[in-house]
Amino acid sequence: MKILKNILMLLGVFFVVTTLIFAVQNSTDSASPDVQDVAENDEDKSVSDTYRISAIDIPANLNFADEIVPQDDPEIMERVDREFLVNTYWQSNALLLMKRANKYFPIIEPILAKNGIPDDFKYLAVAESALTNVVSHAGATGFWQIMKGTGREYGLEINSNVDERYHLEKSTQVACDYLNKWKNKYGSWTLTAAAYNAGPGAISKFMGIQKVDDYYDLLLGQETGRYVFRIMAIKEILSNPDKYGFEIDKKDMYNAVPTFKIEIDTPISSFADFASEYEINYKILKRHNPWLREPHLNNASRKKYTIEIPNKGYYKVVK
Repeated sequence: MKILKNILMLLGVFFVVTTLIFAVQNSTDSASPDVQDVAENDEDKSVSDTYRISAIDIPANLNFADEIVPQDDPEIMERVDREFLVNTYWQSNALLLMKRANKYFPIIEPILAKNGIPDDFKYLAVAESALTNVVSHAGATGFWQIMKGTGREYGLEINSNVDERYHLEKSTQVACDYLNKWKNKYGSWTLTAAAYNAGPGAISKFMGIQKVDDYYDLLLGQETGRYVFRIMAIKEILSNPDKYGFEIDKKDMYNAVPTFKIEIDTPISSFADFASEYEINYKILKRHNPWLREPHLNNASRKKYTIEIPNKGYYKVVK
């Protein structure tokens, strides 16, 4: 009897404890959604207050090299809109382009002007390479993405020792010669830009098949079909960064290092030794002369080369 009494007592205690645990659990569960909702609402409010994503207002006077875009064509405007959205909201890339443009446009602009090429074509170099010395899967090289055959045709030296497609001034001149040639053929800067991307053979073929002579009337592959619109979007964003939400000060820009030039008409056996004569190192010499492709210069023909050297004292080199 005593054992039964103890069992009943234990069962009673167990029932009370279980009831209390259930009550606390239920109370906590019922409160949780409200707390979570408040936290989520606070988080949502914070995000919406600090970052807004919106459609882009396309300028009414959109043009490339003063050739007007047919903005009454809805299909054209969808393609324009795509490039404005992609290039505006790829913020890290846009900021890098702005910084690099400050460094390299002052070199490119006067060469374009001297050759009668519209200033808008500096943005073609941006679209081609992002103003970096990249090499495409097809072998196009440098800021202007020049193929080996084209470079040689227009007078660039291209071999394992020297590749002048990496020489910004010389490659820009080649780009100008190429562009002027095809402007004379097509009579249109937009078609000339398309030919720069796809090749004049492809553009002439498409024009013949489709029996049209305007870039905006041509059905082209995706890359070339986007090409001019991409250039225009980059031009607009880099020209009016504030309008598109970018805040960048002059102090944030990349700047060209002041340099002087020396002429060499002899072989150089070691660029490391050569660099040390000017109180810089091998890396700095190559940074300013990326067209020098090997640790030495062959120059058996005694050709005259111009090498760029940063001003003395600009770099502090540890010896």
